[in-house]
Amino acid sequence: MNFARITLRLLGLLALAAALYPARAAEALAPVNKTWLAANYTKAEYQIPMRDGVTLLTLVYSPRDTSVPWPIWLLRTPYNAGPHGTNSFPEPSGPLKYYAREKFIFVVQDVRGRYGSGGVYVDTRPLRETHPTAADTDESTDAYDTIDWLVKHLVNNNGRVGLSGISDPGFFALCGAVNSHPALKAVSPQAPATDSFMGDDFHHNGAFFLPHAFGFYSSFGKKAVPTIDYGTPDGYDFYLRLGPIANLDARYLKGENEYWNDLMAHGTYDEFYQSRDPGPRLKNVHAALLTIGGWYDAEDLYGPLHVWRSVAALDPGVVHHLVMGPWSHGAWSQPDTSHFGPLDFHSNPAEFFRQNIELPFFKHYLKDAPDPDLPRAWVFETGANRWRGFTAWPPTNASVRQLYLQPGGGLAFDAPPAAPVAYDEYVSDPAKPVPYFSRITQGMNYEYMVDDQRQAARRPDVLVYETAPLESDLTLAGPVTARLQVATSGTDSDWIVKLIDVYPGDAPDPKPNPYGIVMGGYQQLVRGEPMRGKFRRSFTHPEPFVPGQVTPVTWVMPDVFHTFQRGHRLMVQVQSSWFPLVDRNPQTFCDIYHAKPEDFRPAKERIYRSPEAPSSIEIMVLPGN
Repeated sequence: MNFARITLRLLGLLALAAALYPARAAEALAPVNKTWLAANYTKAEYQIPMRDGVTLLTLVYSPRDTSVPWPIWLLRTPYNAGPHGTNSFPEPSGPLKYYAREKFIFVVQDVRGRYGSGGVYVDTRPLRETHPTAADTDESTDAYDTIDWLVKHLVNNNGRVGLSGISDPGFFALCGAVNSHPALKAVSPQAPATDSFMGDDFHHNGAFFLPHAFGFYSSFGKKAVPTIDYGTPDGYDFYLRLGPIANLDARYLKGENEYWNDLMAHGTYDEFYQSRDPGPRLKNVHAALLTIGGWYDAEDLYGPLHVWRSVAALDPGVVHHLVMGPWSHGAWSQPDTSHFGPLDFHSNPAEFFRQNIELPFFKHYLKDAPDPDLPRAWVFETGANRWRGFTAWPPTNASVRQLYLQPGGGLAFDAPPAAPVAYDEYVSDPAKPVPYFSRITQGMNYEYMVDDQRQAARRPDVLVYETAPLESDLTLAGPVTARLQVATSGTDSDWIVKLIDVYPGDAPDPKPNPYGIVMGGYQQLVRGEPMRGKFRRSFTHPEPFVPGQVTPVTWVMPDVFHTFQRGHRLMVQVQSSWFPLVDRNPQTFCDIYHAKPEDFRPAKERIYRSPEAPSSIEIMVLPGN
């Protein structure tokens, strides 16, 4: 059976189920409030002992209906399991909000060292290969010990446990799946934070995501700064006037934020970062996995795809499903995700996910409900605005093709011809970096991932290449790889490649349209990713560029599943700054976290496009395109 027939069959079954049982589905997924929760659930608090004697505060919400045993749905968090007190109920969120009517025993736990739990907190604590003594704990053993206690001590449980979480809680869920307890039957790591040097959160290919890192850690460490006085709503202005990164600590953190200090002390992909990536350690998984991500997740798009590929390599026999929707970070837990920025998906993907994917998955493994027969990969096709199911991701029938940069700003599948000038060039000036967002914003605005790139295309330090209008739809499915041949007059440089969907001139404006966006000619970012040039050969041993020497720089960008519609154009932009999303590269080879003002210098950048030194963007294309 081919992919199209699988998709049609699944969609047909879902449509039939929705037609037969719309009232039941709506009732089951109707969100609850804390008044409803208090009337239908009891609450208890426990300090659960771990194998080393540390106890973890755990809140348990049990259905008042005890007619049958109920399964346990566990969430482990560093963000406060409260409110505390057996008579104090929260305003529900996540599974507790949407699935309380389905009657699970919901358990929320403060992880080690946070809020009501004992022990010492370690940010993204490394997973140990072995645990020879009781003192050798990690998030896998803490999850195991928690589950073991719950199934033995909670009354009226059916001996089955599910585990989920978003972002950092997604990391804890993922760790709980490793060497998992026999009672753990279903795990859903959602936007799990994995490798924060290669692509999650604070670095992408070694390039530092400045406002995200500072915004998070200034409010998270033991010596958190409750309020940062930026003095302006304009983050571009704030970070530019700041000067070198070291000034953030000197002015605001005062050397007292241990997590920021760790970032500044580890400027390469050393043991500190390598040990914190659970990807190479995803072995001995004994539960079914449902990994969730968002195509527009500005924080943890890398993590779900990394988990998907790591599990396939290390534990291929595990039941594992991947879901990628048109969401920003954790947005699938919101009531309505029918719009993102100027985009209208003409449906509510979050509701579809809850009704047809997440709840059926957990009910099947925890309650013996019918198998929802999910495809291996449930992915939302942006541009075409539809869900599609595949037996593998990327789809096995996707072909690899090269889009070559051409003379005169062209972009085509043909190799570049010989030309009198074999390169395009620009001057990258750290004093005037390219803005990453078209509107005034203070931090990392999630909507940058679909933002209009016309403001960048008009700058002299951004190179623009585009195709002719497409004669038929073109669907990309899988990772995007930038393959550039470059030269710089400096000894270091960043390279940012952006893949863009250019709308025709008569494209209608969005409704509603609070920002007055004009969609005619809109240049929608589909995928953009930086590469810190000094890491082009090794992320552990950076190397300077030889000024003026033609040098290959290649990096893999996160996957896309996007259809460029007939009449649209594909555009590629190349630049060397993306500020302040990415910190400024001084363009001299140095430790950027401790750079001095005199290290920041303009550089002449060249992108080659000759037959001998071609630059291209490698894409994966579905048949019929």
